[in-house]
Amino acid sequence: MLRPRVLHAPGPRNEGPAVSRECCGPDDAAPDPVDADAVAEHEEVPPWWRDRSLALPVASGLLWATGLILQWIGLEIPALVVFALGLAAGAWTFVPGTLKRLFTATGRGRLGVGLLMTIAAIGAVALGHIGEAAALAFLFSVAEALEDRAMDRAQQGLRALLSLIPDTARISRLTGEETIPAADVRELDVLVVGAGERVATDGVVTSGRSWVDTSAITGESIPIEVAPGDKILAGSVNGTGTLSIEASADGRDNSLTKIVHLVEQAHANKGERARMADRIARPLVPLVLIAAVLIAAFGFVVGDPSTWIERALVVLVAASPCALAIAVPVTVISAIGSASKLGVVIKSGAAFEELGTIRRVAFDKTGTLTRNEPRVVATHISNDHTEAEVLDLAAALEATSTHPLAQAISAATPTRLEAVEVQELPGHGLSGTVEGRRVRVGSPRWITPHGLTTQAAELADQGMSIIVVEVDDQIGGIIGIRDELRPEATEAIAALHDQGISTVMLTGDNARTAEAIAAQAGIDEIHAEQLPEHKAERIRASTAQVPTVMIGDGINDAPALASATVGVAMGVSGSAAAVESADVAFTGTDLRLIPDALAHAKKGRGIMTANVVLALAIIVVLFPLALFGVLGLAAVVLVHEVAEVVVILNGVRTARSKRRIYPSDARDGSTPSSTAPVKASDY
Repeated sequence: MLRPRVLHAPGPRNEGPAVSRECCGPDDAAPDPVDADAVAEHEEVPPWWRDRSLALPVASGLLWATGLILQWIGLEIPALVVFALGLAAGAWTFVPGTLKRLFTATGRGRLGVGLLMTIAAIGAVALGHIGEAAALAFLFSVAEALEDRAMDRAQQGLRALLSLIPDTARISRLTGEETIPAADVRELDVLVVGAGERVATDGVVTSGRSWVDTSAITGESIPIEVAPGDKILAGSVNGTGTLSIEASADGRDNSLTKIVHLVEQAHANKGERARMADRIARPLVPLVLIAAVLIAAFGFVVGDPSTWIERALVVLVAASPCALAIAVPVTVISAIGSASKLGVVIKSGAAFEELGTIRRVAFDKTGTLTRNEPRVVATHISNDHTEAEVLDLAAALEATSTHPLAQAISAATPTRLEAVEVQELPGHGLSGTVEGRRVRVGSPRWITPHGLTTQAAELADQGMSIIVVEVDDQIGGIIGIRDELRPEATEAIAALHDQGISTVMLTGDNARTAEAIAAQAGIDEIHAEQLPEHKAERIRASTAQVPTVMIGDGINDAPALASATVGVAMGVSGSAAAVESADVAFTGTDLRLIPDALAHAKKGRGIMTANVVLALAIIVVLFPLALFGVLGLAAVVLVHEVAEVVVILNGVRTARSKRRIYPSDARDGSTPSSTAPVKASDY
């Protein structure tokens, strides 16, 4: 079985636990770490049709199907040969690893469904049922290969995180400016960051003023004003001014590399969680082995070893997890396929199992609960001006700016006045002349909104960013801009509460904005001004109490997504790091997918549990009947085949799913909108 590649951020770190995608417990040692340069050269996970790790499972399935055809037309010897080849192809993906762990691992790490499948296959071969053994090997090898593929794809998100660090940085020396590799930046170096450049490491502004886009780190949609003394994070994008920044962290050990390590560590921890089949197999394996040995030994005691050895082998087949091997994969595959039609891409069976247990949903704000499109929400004017005039004058100055607030103002008015002599004061705002009038547009810290201070405070309390417009040295008005709540968010939150699921918001935005959005949406709990590591800590604390989903779309959400019981990324607008760190991705942005997906997973988990109970019941019933010779091998195999058919029919019921009709759908007479089709190669 393939072992996933574990990527480490450069610089000092605490080693996390070993990652395991094996079926039977953690590995003895983690794979060798890879540095940042190796990350950049890391080969991408290929599409499934070119993935070599799927070659043996696919070959095993094709050979098994060919053997069934040959057997059906009466060619027994060729069928036997093809079955044997199929068995060898499938078994090669898990038997060597299972045997290695059996002799090298300790405690329960030796046990698992892989060992039980190996024993069942050996027992079936010993009794001449090679076709049955080939079927078991095929089913199990496919399930394991898909799990390994999901983990390998998760590692790709780390490259997206590290890509935010620029290759080089300009350092101010006594002899002048010098360009060096970003990794060579040391604490107390003074960085010179020009307009539009990324900051190479964490630091404190020593000179200059500007607006800085920190959305990749904090998730805050609106750039923040920075001045001497303000802290700034690695990966932030500078606006129009030039900044001098004293580094407070080395280039290899900053907030971005910390995010990489958090994601890596969370994936390692998640890799140790046993799946349902493993939890069942661990106590079952030793019981079956002990029973088989005792039965064979009893034959020697009573002087009839051949009869009791054969019964021991029949018991092994009776206790083989044929239906159990199918119970979970069939249900999961059907449910995942059905979910994709709803616009929900579930990347692994383990994620689907966990999704059905969720009791709390944590949301990022920007781009998840909100549109990530700041808009003009309110305008207050002085007595001598109109709203249209204030917006037109502000838009004239903002026409050439790429600042999100400028774009919001421009979008709020169709009129396009021409401004001349426009000057930008980094970190403050703009000034210029529009139709002969002197106009200034900027923050309340630059232009005091005399006469409108009460209104400005009220807008700020509602979570808005304030722009003050001054005309001919007099206050013309104030403009309130906010990233608005998605229209379906309130319905989605209400639907979650109806299911008994609590909600929490984690955001890098300020407390005022967070409280305003949470009040609109009906969210239970709020945590504002959270850095990525803070979000991850809160998610870990939450998952320790109840199964928790984290939903986000930005690079800053990646550690929290990876730390949650299940991480969900908003796939259309989400960053590559968020999508790859998550266990589930949405192909659309309709938040009502969340309660629908959780309800679908809960239903699927119920069907899966019923299948597992049936599979175990078959083993419990067949075991004594095989032990006392009531049923021979043929009867045992027949019962297993019937059970498999029942399990399959029950499992495919999860393929039936549909979107819930919400009040807003009923009002406008529409049905839930379909989402874009999902390509199989995407995940």
